[in-house]
This record gives sequence, C-alpha cells and structure tokens, in this order.
Amino acid sequence: MQETATSGVTQLTAINTAKILTSVILITCGFYFGVQDLRQVLYLCLHLSYCSWWLLEQWLYPLRRQQIFTEPAGSGEFMVLLLMVGLFYALPGFLAFTNPEPLSLITVAIALPLYIFGNLFNACADTQKLTAKQYGAGLVQDGIWRFSRNVNYFGDLLRYVSFSIVAGSPWAYLVPVTILLLYLQRIAQKEKAMAEKYEDYAAYQKSSTRLIPFIW
Repeated sequence: MQETATSGVTQLTAINTAKILTSVILITCGFYFGVQDLRQVLYLCLHLSYCSWWLLEQWLYPLRRQQIFTEPAGSGEFMVLLLMVGLFYALPGFLAFTNPEPLSLITVAIALPLYIFGNLFNACADTQKLTAKQYGAGLVQDGIWRFSRNVNYFGDLLRYVSFSIVAGSPWAYLVPVTILLLYLQRIAQKEKAMAEKYEDYAAYQKSSTRLIPFIW
C-alpha cells in the first residue's frame, strides 16, 4: 500500500526539523564531551551558524519556502530525512568533539575560507535566483550563475568539506561525499528537466560548467 503524506508536511518541514536536531546534537556534544580546544569552539561556531542561517533565511525570504523541497513527505520519508540530515550530518561534529589532537593554524587557514566562500556562493546564488523569479525571470544564467549551473550546490559542498577539515578525521568526509553523490543524482535529473523547459538551456550548458566553476 502506498504511503500517504501527512497533511501540510513537506520535505522542507523535515529538513528544518533535522537542522534543529543537528543543533541539539552538537550542543549536547559540547556539554557531554566538553570544549577542550579551538577545534570544538570553531566547529560549533561554523555548524551552528549554518543551521541558524538555514532557518533564518526562510524567515527573511518567505518565498523560499514555496520554492525549495515543496514535495509532500510521508512519515517514512520524514524519518529518513531526519536521520540523515539531522543525525548523519552531525557526524563531523561528534568526531570533532572526540578528537584529542589540537587544531593547527594551517587547518584553520584552510577551513575558514572554504566555509566563508561556500556560504557566499550559496547565499548569493539563492538570493539572485529568488529575486529574479520574483520579477518573472525565466532561465537565470547571469551573475554568479554564469560560472556554474549548480553554483549553490558547489557552495554547499565547500561548507561541508570545511566541517570535515575541522573535525580532523577521515570518517568525517563521509558526509560531503554522500552529499556529492546525492547532488550528482539531482543534477542529472535537473539537467534533463531544464533542457525540456528552456529552449536556451543548451547554449547555457555550453557556456557554463556543471558544478565546479571553470573546471567541471
């Protein structure tokens, strides 16, 4: 029997709940394991600020809630998203709190720019597309979108890579690798749908990269 979605519950509702769960897990790790080093301080600042911004952005730009993850979510899908986005995505945080090695300044120098530029790419891309759609634009292919057809995904990946770098464990990279695989699947579906929707999408494909600006 096909599972029906709970009335009013969308994928975005599940993801928002998962972001709150991630925040609770990270704060719990802070109390349980304690903050022993700059590693834990930096990780909390980065990941909690990201989760807070994810929720705050929807309050600042209510139209976003009508544009992203609007598909209904049944109870099964809700739990999968909650466990994956809420629990699994907190893995680097757990590893950061259980890592006894002190955080080096080189690691900070690598992770912080990745996080900052990841946020900038993601926020600029989302804001530009949101504004363009408000004014009835069709295919958005200028501004930051002229460099990559999925520059928002690229920014998101940079952000999660920065979390893994701060965590300082090879296991932490399971999260960005998993996200990359999910995005590649989503990109393949999106490319096909966009090509059918916009006549000029083929030209846009030739003038831009699929994910990583100037590379691929």
